[in-house]
Amino acid sequence: MRSPSFAQSLLCFSVIVALIAGGLFGLGISLHALIFLCLLWAGINTFSLGYKYLQIRELMTSALTRAMPAIYIFILIGMVIASFMQSGTISTLIYFGLSWLNPSIFLAVGLILCAVMSVATGTSWGTVGTMGVVLMGIGEAMNIPLPIVAAMVVCGATFGDKVSPVSDTTNLASMSAGTTIYRHMYAMLLTTLPSFLLTFVIFLVMGFTYASQSLNVEEIYKIKAALASHYHLAPYITLLPLVLLTVMSIKKVPAEVAMSCSILLAVIIAIFYQGTNTISVLNSLWENTPQNTGIANLDALLGRGGISSMSWTLLLALMAIALGGTLHGTGFLAALLSGIIRRVKRTATLIAVTIASGFLGNVAMGEAYISIILNCQLFKSKYQQHKLDPALLSRSVEEGATMTTGLIPWTTAGAFYSATLGVEVLDYAPYAFFNYLNGVVAITMAALGVGLLKQKRAQHH
Repeated sequence: MRSPSFAQSLLCFSVIVALIAGGLFGLGISLHALIFLCLLWAGINTFSLGYKYLQIRELMTSALTRAMPAIYIFILIGMVIASFMQSGTISTLIYFGLSWLNPSIFLAVGLILCAVMSVATGTSWGTVGTMGVVLMGIGEAMNIPLPIVAAMVVCGATFGDKVSPVSDTTNLASMSAGTTIYRHMYAMLLTTLPSFLLTFVIFLVMGFTYASQSLNVEEIYKIKAALASHYHLAPYITLLPLVLLTVMSIKKVPAEVAMSCSILLAVIIAIFYQGTNTISVLNSLWENTPQNTGIANLDALLGRGGISSMSWTLLLALMAIALGGTLHGTGFLAALLSGIIRRVKRTATLIAVTIASGFLGNVAMGEAYISIILNCQLFKSKYQQHKLDPALLSRSVEEGATMTTGLIPWTTAGAFYSATLGVEVLDYAPYAFFNYLNGVVAITMAALGVGLLKQKRAQHH
């Protein structure tokens, strides 16, 4: 078995990008079918390097094994959403949210709420699956376009996923780059805070454009009346599953355990407090069904969730991870990036290439975790040559990988956000300002020589 050349790697990736871009945007072919064709193409290239079929299959299997924790979350979050719908948790938050929020501040306040929750819990997925679903319901009632609401949720959730000390990507990036978690967080805040503040201002200004539209008070009254007639809405009972999930996440209880406990509590509340039939509550964990409040949009929202609702997303993620396992295990991505890294001379260019490489890793492997580890390995010696702090490497890798994973339809995060929020990735991506502004701000600051941490300074610390 030989290693792929730079030219072969470039050809391999070019065909994959052409297949997905041409098939998806040009011909409207199913993403699952396109990923299958990419798998075949990657398999042919891998076979040409001397790999046997069973070895290729092992590369795919090992990648899927590494991704199993994310797959467990996929299944559990479907049940979290369904059980929170059944227990009245989501309905309570929408009911009171409609009373407290108005369209002019909705986007800005929603961004802060998602950011605070994701910083506290360290999970963007959990934030999107709970707070995000609530805000989608409130935004729809206020007639704010759903792609904009979804983008606001993704921006806020990504902020915490990137800077929270209890976030898995934050810890993974600092560990992979060889720096401490707090040095890594300090480095990130230099570029992340300006980007987040910029995003906040954009959403605040956008919110004012919706303030002028007449808020349909009668429509909102009808929604609140329908919720109140359909559910018991005492927050000290209905919000308990969300409180339990948040507290357990802050206490660093494993996500699977925290979610399972909150699902069980929500099921108990649905049966004994809401008085829902036990069989229908348990069946909703597999496939939730629309409610009958008499308001079509509300019925559809309250019928969201269940394991089956995640199946399209889960199958896509499994196929994309298998493709990533093949490209990573055979060294195609490393060969492509190494050829580019050798040609880099300036520090600002190095940071720009690191961020672009994180994005490319997500595109190729469908998973930010592998992209973070691989890029830290590939770029570590180059950052040492430039006498740069390892925290600058971990920051740049996160700006390429963590920030962009939700903007790609076939990554685990992109597919998950789309399934959970009910909006296509390509519809909300243009409004996810924070996710791409962060990279632009980081590269601009590097070009100006601002926020560059040197090795010597790190040693003083």
